[in-house]
Amino acid sequence: MHAQHKINNAAALNEHQQSMAAIAALTATGNMPPLQTALSTGLDAGLTVNEIKEALVQLYAYCGFPRSLNAINALMSVLDERKAKGIKDAEGKDAAPITIADKYETGKRTLQQLTGKEEGGPKTGVNAFAPIIDTFLKEHLFADIFSRDVLNHRQRELVTISALAAMAGVESQLQAHITMGKRTGVTDGQLIELAGLIEKYVGRAQANTLRKAIAQPALPVIQPDMMIRISEIEILPEYLAAYKAILGQESSESVKIEPGVIAIYPMYQKENPGQIRIVEIYANQAAYKSHLQTPHFLHYKTTTMKMVKTLKLVDMYAIDPQAMNLVFKKLGSQ
Repeated sequence: MHAQHKINNAAALNEHQQSMAAIAALTATGNMPPLQTALSTGLDAGLTVNEIKEALVQLYAYCGFPRSLNAINALMSVLDERKAKGIKDAEGKDAAPITIADKYETGKRTLQQLTGKEEGGPKTGVNAFAPIIDTFLKEHLFADIFSRDVLNHRQRELVTISALAAMAGVESQLQAHITMGKRTGVTDGQLIELAGLIEKYVGRAQANTLRKAIAQPALPVIQPDMMIRISEIEILPEYLAAYKAILGQESSESVKIEPGVIAIYPMYQKENPGQIRIVEIYANQAAYKSHLQTPHFLHYKTTTMKMVKTLKLVDMYAIDPQAMNLVFKKLGSQ
């Protein structure tokens, strides 16, 4: 048992890897407030500015320029805040100059090393249908980017797997990069731990996508202590417009930022707009208690207190808990 414990510890993600995985996942989902926290945590853990920049630049190839650029802007903001507090972050090494005679062949060799498969014969699939995508992938991604030495191939694959695991609808690409990641030294234990990080930062349904890809059992999205509540609220007429604006922002931020908030769905009665109803679903009691401490909920609570005429909280129980899975599947959430 002692030997097995040592093996598991050796296979675990270290602080640098955990931070880089969180940064990649939150960049891919475009979730800025927790990304800023993750960036600061990563810097505190010893990641250099250039290591983080390198990961964020690479991610444009997987989650697009807008989210990559937003993440780089977030990093700039975090660095400015830390500098104002007197924190001096390590810049880290710059990428060494690269001279590549034939980018396509360089990228082809890199891809073959990562996949363990030698490419031969005529192009097939998307590479045959749109040959330019094959050129871009090899010359730019696997030559220009993967040749830069700020991050090694194992680090780059962990960043890529983390981002793809956070995104819906990219299962085939995720599976391909899991294979590549293992060839660079990413372990099964690290992938299992990564699934836990995806659950923490993105949600259990998305984490189950990674668990399925690494042949691990999925965890139930519907938990025994899931909390369902209907809030019945009457708003004073003179505050209705202001209240709806504040509530709309709070509910959207809660669902977007908090993995444990499954739904906060505000509605008003058609014949009586001042009568507000909110369907609230939390993964468990802990998620609800955490929600009550968030800055966006506390802002909502304090700013709308004078606007509320009556408030009634009605806790509910599902007649058929499994029906919720069908709802999420239909909405494309699983």
